Amino acid sequence: MTVNQFAAADLMSNLDDRSREIFRNIVETYLESGEPLGSRTLARMLTASLSPASVRNVMSDLEELGLIYAPHISAGRLPTQKGLRFFVDAFMQVGDLQPDLRHEIESQVRRTSAGRPVETVLTEASQMLSGLSRGAGLVIAAKTDHAIRHIEFIRLDPQRALVVLVGDNDEVENRVMELPAGVTASQLTEAANYLNAHLAGRTMSEARGELRGLQAELRRELDELSSDLVERGLAVWAGSEQGGAARMIVRGRANLLDSLAAGEELDRLRLLFDELERKENLIELMTLAEEGSGVRIFIGSENKLFSLSGSSLIVAPYRDGENQVVGAVGIIGPTRLNYARIVPMVDYTAQLVSRILR
Repeated sequence: MTVNQFAAADLMSNLDDRSREIFRNIVETYLESGEPLGSRTLARMLTASLSPASVRNVMSDLEELGLIYAPHISAGRLPTQKGLRFFVDAFMQVGDLQPDLRHEIESQVRRTSAGRPVETVLTEASQMLSGLSRGAGLVIAAKTDHAIRHIEFIRLDPQRALVVLVGDNDEVENRVMELPAGVTASQLTEAANYLNAHLAGRTMSEARGELRGLQAELRRELDELSSDLVERGLAVWAGSEQGGAARMIVRGRANLLDSLAAGEELDRLRLLFDELERKENLIELMTLAEEGSGVRIFIGSENKLFSLSGSSLIVAPYRDGENQVVGAVGIIGPTRLNYARIVPMVDYTAQLVSRILR
C-alpha cells in the first residue's frame, strides 16, 4: 500500500456504509457535472430510505473530516481536494481499456510512427490523448542529441544572426546569437561552410569535442572573426534553455475552455496556461514520472508544477530500449476529470510509445 492508501484506509474505517454511499454520490455527481449535490436530491439517490435531515447530518460529519464543503450558504456539497484524493485511493476502480478504445489508441500511435520522426509521434500522442480525454494532452520528452546535417547563419541585423541547425531527423531548430562587431556576409558564409565541412554527421556534444581538437586548425584556416563565429554558433546551443534536458508538447488547450465555467474557473485556467508556458519545471515533471513505475495522479496542490491553477495531472513514464525513463505522457485538466477512464488510456499510450522507441 502507498502512503495515500494507508491514509485512505484510515479514513474509510471512520465511515459507515451510509456515509460512504453519500460521499461517493457527491463525488461522482461532481465528476459528471461539476455541480454541488444537495440533501434532498441525495436522499432520492440512496439505496436505503433516508430523510434529507438525516442526509444533512451525515454531510456535516463528512465536512468535519475535510472530505466535502459547501461552496455557498444553503448550497449542496462538493468534494474537497482531500476528498478527491480519498475517492481516487479508496473508491475508484480502474478497469482494462475497452477493446475498441485500445484499438483506436494503438492504430493512431502506430500509424504516426511509421517512418516518422519521434517528435511527430509524440505530438500526435499528445493530440490523441487530448481528443479522447477532453483535457489537454501533455508529453514531456527528453532532449535528444541528434546528428547535425546542416548549419546556416542568417543575418537579422548588424548585431544579431539566426543560427539554423537541421538535424538528421529533419528537425529544424533556430537560435538567435549576438554577432561580433564588423562581421561581413562572406564571413558568415565562411563560418557556416567550415562547420558543415568538419562537423556534419556528428551530434552536438561530439561537435563541441571535435571543435576543441581543431582549435589550432581553426585559427590557421579562418580569420579571427570567422573563427569567433564558429565557436559562437555552437555555444549558442549549449547555453540555450531550449537546448535543455527536456521539452514539453501540449495539445488541446481549447478543450479546457469547454469544461470550465465562467468567473473563478476561467481565472484558474489562465493561471494554468501561464504555468504551461514555463520551461524551468520540466525536469521536475520528469522526476515525478520516474518516481513511480506506472500512472501517477496529482490532484490540485499535490501537483507542484501547476499548483496555482489547482489542476489535476495524470502522468505515466515511457522508456527507451535500455529501459530508462526518457519522457512522460499524460493529461492535465480541471480536478473534475474522469480519472477511472483516463488512467488506463494514459498507461496504455505510455506502453505503446515505449515499444516504438525500442
